[in-house]
Amino acid sequence: MTGNHRNSSLTRRRALAVTGGTVAAGGFAVAGYQSAFADTTDTTEATATASATGTGACMTLMSSVTEGPYYLDGALVRKDITEGKNGVPLTLRLTVVDATDGCTPVKGAAVEIWHCDAWGYYSGYTTANPGGSAPAESEDGSTANDATYLRGYQIANANGVVKFETIFPGWYTPRTCHIHVKVHTGGEKEDGTYEGGKVNYTGQLFFDDTVAEEIFTLEPYSRHSGSYTTLDNDMVYDGGGASSGLLTLKAVHKADPSKGYKGSLTFAIDPDAENTGAGSGGGGTGGTPPSGAPTGAPPSDAPSESAAPSASASS
Repeated sequence: MTGNHRNSSLTRRRALAVTGGTVAAGGFAVAGYQSAFADTTDTTEATATASATGTGACMTLMSSVTEGPYYLDGALVRKDITEGKNGVPLTLRLTVVDATDGCTPVKGAAVEIWHCDAWGYYSGYTTANPGGSAPAESEDGSTANDATYLRGYQIANANGVVKFETIFPGWYTPRTCHIHVKVHTGGEKEDGTYEGGKVNYTGQLFFDDTVAEEIFTLEPYSRHSGSYTTLDNDMVYDGGGASSGLLTLKAVHKADPSKGYKGSLTFAIDPDAENTGAGSGGGGTGGTPPSGAPTGAPPSDAPSESAAPSASASS
């Protein structure tokens, strides 16, 4: 990524509502399945899980990674986490299964994700320099709350499935394009967020370089120029493909990447295990936050789940 981009336009993300390629110690992961976006029946999901169990892929033990420097407590339970942030639409479908019980779905698991915006900025850390040359975060023109955008939880349904509507992440030095993720069990939804329980999994989700680099030629991503870190040179991604968090991606419109992508992955966890990923581990810390960085829950004026209108998923 050199900063030489072709001119392309991208309409503003209409939706407004309302981490990651490995699993924490004691957790497991398997690849996203071909039929991940068949929204018609529960049979599809059950068949995919059974297939993973039959191949033994469910028992692939993964190494832990740090949660990174940009984690914040108190993310909202919501499907759409964009808050009006500009970018290429991304719909995620993530499935959580129990590796200790035949890969049965983990109903009620809370999946939490967070990632940077198109220019490499995280909510709560909007003054942290993403590297290269990028506009100030405040120049994006969105209505997003600087303490909460691109962060959220979803609670797994009876099939262990959660869905998120977000945007394709940008990048920041020295990391490749990624999304952070945690899987929690044993807690409950309270006051619009998720409380209690424990973290069974801490990891990151990754994107194919070819797809990422094509996205980064589009607006608004193209306004961030510099040296993009590929998967092979990333400090966290270990080259293991789906078992290391590499998403299965499907373009909404093959001829027009600006229309968005759908990404899927299945995580097989041990619900009795616990690993927050708060310490160093795996492939490094994933960057250093600015001095005086915020901690704890978002401020009281953060957008609530009920305050934001819902939107349909990209299709």
